[in-house]
Amino acid sequence: MDGVQRGDLVADQVIRALRGVVDPELGIDLVNLGLIYGVNMTADGTVTVTMTLTTMGCPITNVLQQMINTAIRKVAGVREVQIDVVWEPTWTPARMSRTARIALGYHVEK
Repeated sequence: MDGVQRGDLVADQVIRALRGVVDPELGIDLVNLGLIYGVNMTADGTVTVTMTLTTMGCPITNVLQQMINTAIRKVAGVREVQIDVVWEPTWTPARMSRTARIALGYHVEK
């Protein structure tokens, strides 16, 4: 993940919560899919997630955003969740973790 600030326990818990958000179409979590570009948490408990989607017009955008919101709000200390969907850098399968590429049948270099 690019730009993840992991300075404290709450930030680590937010990242862990995001690993529990599984794309219902692919069966892989958003972190391993490489869709989460950054997580930032302010002192007042506002978490901003910068993410992308595999394609513009993704039919489950609202579902994924609701799942993210629900998962992060369970973390103690989180007061608000903001989700910024960006298109740069463009998502490609290369952004996926090795585990996700194997699970989805992409060629994996040794």
